[in-house]
Amino acid sequence: MDRAPTKITFFERFEPIIVSGDKTITIRDESESHYVPGTSVSVHTLETDRHFCDITILSVIPIKFDELNEFHAQQEYMALPELKKIIREIYPDIEDLYVISYQLG
Repeated sequence: MDRAPTKITFFERFEPIIVSGDKTITIRDESESHYVPGTSVSVHTLETDRHFCDITILSVIPIKFDELNEFHAQQEYMALPELKKIIREIYPDIEDLYVISYQLG
């Protein structure tokens, strides 16, 4: 059996809203959906692999792109059109996504 992932990366531009606790979810594709609730994960920048905090995974919930709503946008600390635009830039043709909820620590 595969071990639960112990590291996650974010774009550097998201670091301030992650460490402030404003951003409480991340939306990923199936390849990054294997986080396990209750586990601690080391958070690094995607660009430089610099560690900047640790998070605890709260839940991993499947979602379709079209089901993303204002509540998800608030948890991502951005407007819904911006959230959908960013997701489409990262995952242009993927409809099946996963909402990974987390808290600092």
